[in-house]
Amino acid sequence: MLSKFWAENFLFSIDEIEAFDSVKREDFVLPQMKLSAYEDLPLPILRGKTISQPTTVMLMTHALELDLGDKVFEVGTGSGYSSAIIAKIVGPKGKVISCEVVPELVQFARENLKRARITNVEVHEADGSRGNEKEAPYDRIILTAACKEFPKPLIDQLKVGGIIVGPVGDANEQEMVKGTKREDGKMDYEFLGQFLFSPMVGKFGFED
Repeated sequence: MLSKFWAENFLFSIDEIEAFDSVKREDFVLPQMKLSAYEDLPLPILRGKTISQPTTVMLMTHALELDLGDKVFEVGTGSGYSSAIIAKIVGPKGKVISCEVVPELVQFARENLKRARITNVEVHEADGSRGNEKEAPYDRIILTAACKEFPKPLIDQLKVGGIIVGPVGDANEQEMVKGTKREDGKMDYEFLGQFLFSPMVGKFGFED
């Protein structure tokens, strides 16, 4: 199982490893990709999008420093795989609000989450770069698409002490950035390495 790999190679918590191991990646890929589901590779899903490789998903999840009961906002649902892992870690009293702009992926993710019996994720067809004020503030925010900078609405909707994680840069190369919101509303940042994600679409993305 992948849990042994994580335990031997990374300093992840037991809760993170158990959540990762309990979510079957095969439930979040296309049928023709199931034989490759447990390879540490990004895989194609729909409309030219991909499901991130497991190491990337786990590194981003770990950077969020999730706690039981956290409310998490996700920009870019994709297949719902990251949403499911986060939902497992925050537990039944926690909640994941996820936004996706591709209609086919919204339906795909909802079906995948239902199959995996994940009940504390809401998937919305909406521009996630604007956030979701109705459910704000959030303990954690994760972006699974590249942005030029963290959108101001997301920073505004993050709780003091909250953490935001996502790839920041241009359309061809990004740095994974972890931001923590201070009491004065400003952000402290950590930089976690180079990555390449699809550009974020929306008001605060690379495309209108």
